[in-house]
Amino acid sequence: MQSVLKVRGALIITILPALLLYSFFVIIPIFWSAYYGFFKWSGMNDPIFIGLENYIEVVKDPIFWRALKNNIIIVVASVFGQVPIALGLALMLRKNSMFQRFVRSAVFLPMVISTVVVGLIWGYIYHPQLGVINSILTAVGLDSWTRPWLADPSVNMYAVSVPIVWNYIGPYLIIFIAALQNIPGEIEDAARIDGATKFKKLYFITLPMMWNTIKVAVVLCIAGSLKAFDQVFIMTGGGPAQSTELLATYMYNNTFMIYRYGYGSAVSTMIIVVSLILIGISQIAMRRKS
Repeated sequence: MQSVLKVRGALIITILPALLLYSFFVIIPIFWSAYYGFFKWSGMNDPIFIGLENYIEVVKDPIFWRALKNNIIIVVASVFGQVPIALGLALMLRKNSMFQRFVRSAVFLPMVISTVVVGLIWGYIYHPQLGVINSILTAVGLDSWTRPWLADPSVNMYAVSVPIVWNYIGPYLIIFIAALQNIPGEIEDAARIDGATKFKKLYFITLPMMWNTIKVAVVLCIAGSLKAFDQVFIMTGGGPAQSTELLATYMYNNTFMIYRYGYGSAVSTMIIVVSLILIGISQIAMRRKS
């Protein structure tokens, strides 16, 4: 009993510094932001308590709902883009040959590049006159398909989703490769001896044993997508006419462009609420019976 208590005490002492830092830099600011959402505050004058007025205004603002719809597009594109692509690549690159290590490094490389640089690169790729996409379409005789990708409201949200998906495949690839390497080789050997095909091994062994990792990846994907800001802000700034407005750009514009710090705090709190709701829905949808 004493040895168990000593181990628990050692674990608590080890975790406590990280927990304190996390609370100081993450948990406390979240509640502090929610608190300032109850005030009318420009960042310079004294805050004036106005109750739920900021939150009510957020819910009534059509731009907020447009930003939420755009963020849902980013979330769906990320979950059904980053996670499946990363999982497929992990299954193909799970071994440690020289070629596979090179490909893994190449896939992870966009994560190392600054998100601002990524936004600038893709802004040039989508440029209506100088962009690579329109140049290729023109070269192959598909002039009718060319368009101002970031200015056309019918496609610009899908266009800005592509760089976000491309930018963050690498981390999930590393996570999935680590999960694959933790699957005991004896299980796969037994399945091979029993005559299981590659599809059956994938469906009945690999995916079930990775399922918790996949659920964690989906949570990270949703949370990261709802915080998407840099690439979209650099490429479009939320325009034209708020057609690519996201929750983060909406919060930024209200907070730092027109100095409504109280309203911006209310918006940031709503982002957290939306994130928790979507994460809860995803975890319920991915729940498996033992």
